Amino acid sequence: MEDERRQHQRVPLLLDVVWEGGAGRYEVHTTDVGMGGCFIDSLGPVTVGEALYFKLRLPGGRWIEFRGKVASAFPNIGFGVRFLNMSEEARASIAQLLESAGA
Repeated sequence: MEDERRQHQRVPLLLDVVWEGGAGRYEVHTTDVGMGGCFIDSLGPVTVGEALYFKLRLPGGRWIEFRGKVASAFPNIGFGVRFLNMSEEARASIAQLLESAGA
C-alpha cells in the first residue's frame, strides 16, 4: 500500500496546483500535502513514474515550483506525486505550511 511506503506524514490541504506533463497543462487542487509529496486531484492522465513540473499556490498567494514523479495514479480521481530535488526555499515553505496546518 502507498501509505506504508511513505516516509513523511501527509495532512489534508487544499491548494491550487498548475501541473504540466506529457498530456498537457492542468489547473487543479491538492487534497493532501507532506514533506515528501502530495496528492493532486486531477482528471488529467498520467502514468506511474512520469516526471512532472508543477507549482503550488501557498495560502498567501505565492507560487512555489516543483519537479516531481508520479508515485500512484487513480484514473478519473487524481495521482500521488513525490517531490524531486526540492529547493531549500520549497522545502522551508512546505515545512512552514505543514506546521501552520498542525502537522
